[in-house]
Amino acid sequence: MSATWGYAVAPSDGSPLFYETWGERERGAPTPVVLCDGIGCDGYVWRYLKHDLGARFALHPHYRGHGRTAAPRDASRVTIEDLADDIACVLDDALVDRAVLIGHSMGVQVALETYRRHPAQVAGLVLVCGAPSHPLKTFRGSAALEDLLPTIQRWVQRVPGVVNRLTRALLPTRLAYEVASRLEIRRELVEPADFMPYLEGMARIDSRLFVAMLASAGQHSADDLLPEVKVPTLIVAGGRDGFTPPERSRAMAEAIPGAELLEVPNGSHTAPIEHPQLVDSTIRTFIERRIDAATDPIDRK
Repeated sequence: MSATWGYAVAPSDGSPLFYETWGERERGAPTPVVLCDGIGCDGYVWRYLKHDLGARFALHPHYRGHGRTAAPRDASRVTIEDLADDIACVLDDALVDRAVLIGHSMGVQVALETYRRHPAQVAGLVLVCGAPSHPLKTFRGSAALEDLLPTIQRWVQRVPGVVNRLTRALLPTRLAYEVASRLEIRRELVEPADFMPYLEGMARIDSRLFVAMLASAGQHSADDLLPEVKVPTLIVAGGRDGFTPPERSRAMAEAIPGAELLEVPNGSHTAPIEHPQLVDSTIRTFIERRIDAATDPIDRK
């Protein structure tokens, strides 16, 4: 599968936004998709889905300060709203009228906010292991992270160089993988080669940008939008997700009219790389059945 890449320019502050594309985009081709990462990620969770989408045209933007997108020119422009506008900007740059937004973790908030702000560009939603609002309130079953975040931000702002050096030294290591496998991921289901790219990507992110974006995600809410969603929606939950407890996904499915829910019984927050066959086949079938079949081929460009 060969990929091409490009850069869009954010109208908000002129920041360049990297994105990659692959697949077929001839007139009448299946509806395009956009992959919206979680915070700190630049595509690791889509490793299997990228191949399982087949020839479908797909776009994968890198968020501000993530992967191959540099930090924003305006350091304050890292809100969920900014990221949503960036998704719309990338679609415009790639000359894609409408697409299915597939979001993981924080990408669920980004996808929902994109739908709120740019509904004409969204053909459907696939919301994976994420919450529509205030994710820090239920992280690992408590609001402890939300309570600690202001203190973490103060320390990061005080000694950013020290924090960055520590994360770059410690995160991309087998030790970090061992810790993650005990806290969240299902080590019997995840190969180190599938998860290490996440740790390596996290290590490259400036700690100040990361905590600012995390704080923005913690404050964001799309709860009010859920009953107004008019596009086909699939929600994927991990039955053993400690970052986004599955009850949050169930509540989201109940709030969105006509939404479908897949709950992966043994899935953690990384369910897409733990159970790729189940997750990917469900996503692919959902898009074909609920979106491709109902979309005029002329609108799929």
